[in-house]
Amino acid sequence: MIIEANESNFDSVIASGTVIVDFWATWCGPCQMQGRILEANLAPQHPELMIAKVDIDRSLALAERFGIMSIPAIRIFKDGQMVASFDGVTKADEILAAIAV
Repeated sequence: MIIEANESNFDSVIASGTVIVDFWATWCGPCQMQGRILEANLAPQHPELMIAKVDIDRSLALAERFGIMSIPAIRIFKDGQMVASFDGVTKADEILAAIAV
């Protein structure tokens, strides 16, 4: 499932289960590539995963909170705790490997 996350719902979105958070922006070409990887390679094959997209232009406070300095940036949470992070375009198998740990 892919949802939009922002300052008002972020903490509840990551509170339980495994959540892949994609920090991105509409003007970012590599972010579009990352989005396609998530939407085509992870979401259909792993419907149990929650993918939360955070547009940094709309949610600057979240980007600052997690020290996002460049995008795309992936942060993986399990039951509210960050367990992995990636900066730059990340392959689906790398993300899945981080979730399996």
